[in-house]
Amino acid sequence: MRRVAVRTDGELLAAASSGADAEAFGEFYARQERDVLRFFLHWTRSSEVAADLMAETFAVVFESMGSYRPERGEPRAWLFGIARNLLARSVRRGRVEDETRRRLGLAPLVVDDQMLAVVEALGDGGTPAMDALGDLSGLLQEAVAGRVVEEREYRELAASLHCSESVVRQRVSRGLARIREHLEVSE
Repeated sequence: MRRVAVRTDGELLAAASSGADAEAFGEFYARQERDVLRFFLHWTRSSEVAADLMAETFAVVFESMGSYRPERGEPRAWLFGIARNLLARSVRRGRVEDETRRRLGLAPLVVDDQMLAVVEALGDGGTPAMDALGDLSGLLQEAVAGRVVEEREYRELAASLHCSESVVRQRVSRGLARIREHLEVSE
């Protein structure tokens, strides 16, 4: 039996940005789509807004994938950094941005009833741990989500949260302890 080599996310981005593999971006998208959608569902609680933000996120990723630098972190952290920035911008402006999608000539994501049901099912798939994460205070939630959900490095989180690595480690530790307590109580 012959083994098929599975490419890393970094290899997929490199192949897609170089033009060497027209299907590499689609594979990267397929791997990350559900997690990005869940991320937006968790924060927006709206299927339509989550779908719009996801579409714009992947448009930005497609347009800027040549700027991804492996030495600065994992592709997933880079992707979620873009997602987080778009979410923050949409909250500040009170609307979802779609400039990149339009500039690339991509049609708006049409959320029909069938797709809406799939998106909402993802949102309903919340685990007790994700519910407990949502109950944390803003600083703890941001640290735990960044480290555990988005798999970001402590130094990257410290820079984005404007604090030291030791403060981020402490917040993650406290947040995880509270989540653990919540899970023990609900058993």
